[in-house]
Amino acid sequence: MLVRDAMSTVVLTIGPAHTLRQAAALMAARRVGAAVVLDHDTSGLGILTERDILVSVGSGQNPDLETAGAHTTTDVVFASPEWTLAEAAQAMAHGGFRHLIVLDGDGPVGVVSVRDIIRCWAPARMREATLAAG
Repeated sequence: MLVRDAMSTVVLTIGPAHTLRQAAALMAARRVGAAVVLDHDTSGLGILTERDILVSVGSGQNPDLETAGAHTTTDVVFASPEWTLAEAAQAMAHGGFRHLIVLDGDGPVGVVSVRDIIRCWAPARMREATLAAG
């Protein structure tokens, strides 16, 4: 199975000037755990995750004053829609993160998360177990 089969095509894109509260509200409304941060000044893509927001708020920072840009991961590993889920899972395990921005051409076309991979793998593993037992 490929990343294109598992990824969410709902890509929430925000700017670095969004506050963490704004980012959290947008992420909650779209039921996603990460936002792609597009900085038009640097032509760069980064990612802001629910964990980034949690760390900021947990350390006492004000989510109405803190910006997405200040908490964005810019050293991002990007996935291709053609990667296997095993390749995506390996990249996540190696890098210690739970989301990959999926690029096709010049822009993001999706985000794949650990949850997306599990959703795809769990039914396949159950089918295999059923066939082996039967």
